[in-house]
Amino acid sequence: MSTEKIRQLNDQLRKHGTGGRIMLTQGIQALGEEAILQIMILMQCHEFVEGDDPYGEHDFGAIKYEGRKIFFKVDYYDQEYKFHSPAAADPAVTRRVLTLMLAEEY
Repeated sequence: MSTEKIRQLNDQLRKHGTGGRIMLTQGIQALGEEAILQIMILMQCHEFVEGDDPYGEHDFGAIKYEGRKIFFKVDYYDQEYKFHSPAAADPAVTRRVLTLMLAEEY
């Protein structure tokens, strides 16, 4: 149940931009607004396949944009964004942060 709930919350943030924050690294920002919009669409439409999501949480993925590899990663923080969340499946105690980055920034 916990994994299913984490996956649902992560997908909500990735697909709809709700339930957390989305951060863009400097490398992503440097690509410009049009590129960012296209990358966001690619991320929203990303389909996880067997082998690329070993824990079933949809918390990390890789997409391609104009020949560049882009990663997205979801991290789980406590209410103050200081420490790791005590329960990633519980939105009452968890703040999600999805980061979009160039692969070379990881």
